[in-house]
Amino acid sequence: MARSDRQASLTILSLAIGAFGIGVTEYATMGLLPFFAQDLQVSEPQAGHAVSAYALGVVIGAPVLSILGARLERKRLLMLLIGFFGLANLLGALAPNLELLVAARFAAGLPHGAYLGVAMLFAAELAPRGRAAAAVAQVLMGLTIANVVGVPLAGAVGQGFGWRWSFVIVTGLAAACVLAIARTAPAVHADLSRSPLSELRALANPAVWLTLGIGAVGSGAIFAVYAYLSAAMLDAAQAPSWSIPLVLSLYGVGATAGSFLAGRLTAWSQFGASALLLAGLAGSALLYAAVMGNWPLMALAVMVMGLMSGLVIPLQMRLMEVAGEAQTLAAALNHAAFNAANAMGPLAAGAALSAGYGWASSGIVGAALALGGMGVLGLACLQARQPRPIVPLAPPATL
Repeated sequence: MARSDRQASLTILSLAIGAFGIGVTEYATMGLLPFFAQDLQVSEPQAGHAVSAYALGVVIGAPVLSILGARLERKRLLMLLIGFFGLANLLGALAPNLELLVAARFAAGLPHGAYLGVAMLFAAELAPRGRAAAAVAQVLMGLTIANVVGVPLAGAVGQGFGWRWSFVIVTGLAAACVLAIARTAPAVHADLSRSPLSELRALANPAVWLTLGIGAVGSGAIFAVYAYLSAAMLDAAQAPSWSIPLVLSLYGVGATAGSFLAGRLTAWSQFGASALLLAGLAGSALLYAAVMGNWPLMALAVMVMGLMSGLVIPLQMRLMEVAGEAQTLAAALNHAAFNAANAMGPLAAGAALSAGYGWASSGIVGAALALGGMGVLGLACLQARQPRPIVPLAPPATL
């Protein structure tokens, strides 16, 4: 069925609103960690469990909801996913204690990967011929813009009016996304000719899991630093409160430029780009640890880390080559892998902080995770060089 370019553009914009809301809630929570820790009367490492719970929800929800929703009409599925996301954020805003906040954050993470995976596929289907990749990039641009504008704004609102209002803002964004999808998106049914289990069978390729493992381990460097950045700035560097939204915005500027850098590097080599970006993450994490206590230099280190954060791009391109028929599930799992890093990074850094190693230890932990990602990358390179088995031809039939 022919669709107007205008309708496709409006639909993609609607999908990007949802990605924007997801980006805001994922990163703003880390920036507001010291504020809800104080309000709920828990330590910063304990409050970090709310960050890890969201990431765990993404890891579990991405494959499960992608498979369960495979036979639903895409427009309806996207509205259900982002609607549930909004309700979970509203519950987070109303949580009276850390336990309920952690539960609400886990619930909010469940639709994250499935929404982005289905949204990217939907955008590619709606785009004019030859514009599928650009449409996918436009959806994901919502995440990038969230880091530049949404996260600092939500952080400033959270500091000025209370951290709960940041979750209220995200709830409003989710509601706006549901209404926009309902008004603009056409009805496009999923392919019912294949069983959802066929995507699981297509994921038997070990190259898929090694690729996901690179992001799951290596990207933990970002979250080990980012999760405790605000607390470290306030405690170790005695930074003014107005500097926190500024530093978060600088990370977003770095991440935006990093998307272009990662794209250029990926065009040269997927494995080479991944290696350079992981090395950059390790170096920027060590720089962050070295300048701990000097908040302008800490901001510089975080901006450099943002510049190196485009690891998702070469890994996504690699997945497109090796995932076969499991493109939708692989896209969702790619976001799940990065949120496994979102869970691993704060937990590991929180353990170091609880052991009394000081704020600089989050940078040391981040560097170790980036180097671990390089180790997994090495295994992926070795696996890719293995010769593929030759399937013998069937003998000719005898008459």
